[in-house]
Amino acid sequence: MMARKPTVLFPMLACALALLSSSCERASTAAPKSWECAIANGDAPAYSHSIGCKDDFTALSSVPLDATIPGATSLKSVIDLADGGALYFQNSKEYKIHWQFTSSNLSGNGKPIVPPLSQFNQTEYYSPDRRFILGTVTRYEGPGIWAYEIAPYDNASAEMITTAYNKIADACYCGDSLYFHPSSQAVELEAKKLPASVKIITSEKLFQGIDYQPLNYATGIGRLVFTTAKDLETEYVGFRDIVVLDAVPNDISVTSGIITQEFQTPLSHINVLSQNRGIPNMGLHGAVTDQKLLALEGKWVKLVVGPDSYSVTEVTQVEADAWWEAHKPTAVSIAHMDTTAKELLPVGDILDLKNLSLGEAIKKAIPAYGGKASNYGTFPHMDTTQIKFHKAFGIPVFYYWQHMQQHGFNDSVDKWLADPKFTGDPGERDRRLKRLRDAIRSAPLDSAFADAVMKMVLKEFPGVNRIRFRSSTNAEDLDGFTGAGLYESHAGLLDDPVKTIFDALKNVWSGVWFFRSFEERTYRSIDHKSVGMALLVHPAFPDEEANGVASTANPFDESGLEPGFYVNTQIGGDEEVVAPTAGVTTDEFVYHYDMPGQPIVFIAHSSLVPKGTTVLTTAQTHMLGMALKEIQKYYQPLYGKDASKWWGMEVDFKLDQPMDDPNGSPIILIKQARPYPGFSKQ
Repeated sequence: MMARKPTVLFPMLACALALLSSSCERASTAAPKSWECAIANGDAPAYSHSIGCKDDFTALSSVPLDATIPGATSLKSVIDLADGGALYFQNSKEYKIHWQFTSSNLSGNGKPIVPPLSQFNQTEYYSPDRRFILGTVTRYEGPGIWAYEIAPYDNASAEMITTAYNKIADACYCGDSLYFHPSSQAVELEAKKLPASVKIITSEKLFQGIDYQPLNYATGIGRLVFTTAKDLETEYVGFRDIVVLDAVPNDISVTSGIITQEFQTPLSHINVLSQNRGIPNMGLHGAVTDQKLLALEGKWVKLVVGPDSYSVTEVTQVEADAWWEAHKPTAVSIAHMDTTAKELLPVGDILDLKNLSLGEAIKKAIPAYGGKASNYGTFPHMDTTQIKFHKAFGIPVFYYWQHMQQHGFNDSVDKWLADPKFTGDPGERDRRLKRLRDAIRSAPLDSAFADAVMKMVLKEFPGVNRIRFRSSTNAEDLDGFTGAGLYESHAGLLDDPVKTIFDALKNVWSGVWFFRSFEERTYRSIDHKSVGMALLVHPAFPDEEANGVASTANPFDESGLEPGFYVNTQIGGDEEVVAPTAGVTTDEFVYHYDMPGQPIVFIAHSSLVPKGTTVLTTAQTHMLGMALKEIQKYYQPLYGKDASKWWGMEVDFKLDQPMDDPNGSPIILIKQARPYPGFSKQ
């Protein structure tokens, strides 16, 4: 929480304005400057007044706190307006934030006292009568760009930015190549007032020069295999393969690492799966024609994905075997499905929060109603002025188990699991699983159960024709294992004799036996016979205006010093959000909801909306932010108890009309909330 805005600490507004006005334009007639290193070889002082060579920059710079654009190295700068505009390039390895440096080096001993952090932040980023102009000089290796940047929430004036830009350009050997990079929409607006002498570069231009995109920081050893996203539909890759792909697939079976030629989004299914599995995942432009990778095709390699670089090196099979034995995945423990619960329950009744804590209630509900329905069941217990959601009910796992028992499907599974041909041959396994899915869909439902479902649908959703059935196994949406992308949801129509709600229901049930879900469970040592499919049922979203996914934590900032909500959203229609068609982009941004001014830092813009517009309006983004904040707060006592650990919730949402007012203004409707696995480690 920010402190109350302080009174003016320093009577320096007049001298600051004089300083600003005297340095708005760089001298264009100055002779070329001869640069020499300013820092002794091997030294790393607290600061330097100039950066005369690459070694100087390397000695003081560090990986930025917010690694939104990969391949960046940053050096923080401080201009002290109370000392005639003295410029300091701070040791950014030793001092991670500006306050640490200024309070340690520019406070007392004849200088004004630097106030506590909260007061410092309020003054030095937001007050026009600030003492310091704070910024960062960043080197983006991919496009080869030097950029001066201010924080996305900093409301520094164009005059302040110009002063800092000119001083840094005059004091750094990179000065002739220096650009100003606006880091948020608010900064972009102020940048329009800058003089022509300040060269500007946009985030989109920077991304065009980025070849490497780290998604999940980790190390893996496996056989390097080249294939295509389309071929994955019929070909099989093993859990000891590191796969190079031309495009981002919707799903992929278990591998030891992933390299895609197309860039991904942090919440894409394959990245969430990679985080669950703890395997390296990255994007690399030109991957399928990269000569270094092609030279290693079919060989055992070690892939290391780091925040600003990667490496692929050949290893022996002996090394690969030893590494695998030492890094077998941790078995995922799940509660066996509870077949005693038989009641179709409104979501508000799924959790027993009167007698149990949140964690206890979810743990008790999941074996019967699955992860998705149990987590959805928290929404009615939150602040419903912030959280809006469709009315829904849960179908317990008992009816899936009953269907499997009545038609002998469980017996078939038992025999297959004991058959070496099934367990040892991926092709045979895929063929049998497909037959099982077809049989589950074709077999008739228990008539009493079908009547109960229809009665519940008509009671809970009067006047609604299109009904959505969503997967809710007892082996998904768990803390430490989301199961993202393993199962499917389907919709059915009450007035369609072909695409019925019961066909949709059985389609979801059959998804327990997808090849990808079977392989994932095998990889994580999950007992297949203990997994069952409950269902979350609610009205479908046939005409939503937008849909998206979000994380309540900034996935680009594990430090916690740049908090924000990550959002990936697209206009309504058939286009996927996390895995769009080649050439289609989405709105992708970090929303610094808890910072004054609530700046929005765009990473990419949707290609399906007019240029200069966004999928969500500012008001709708704020509406989403309020919901994400409530979800974060509600789940914090359960998943965020350890303040030293990075955590967040992954949230699916829609922009649609309220269910009780089809002609009303569209609102943010929350579809799902589950623990977000976050980053793996190298």
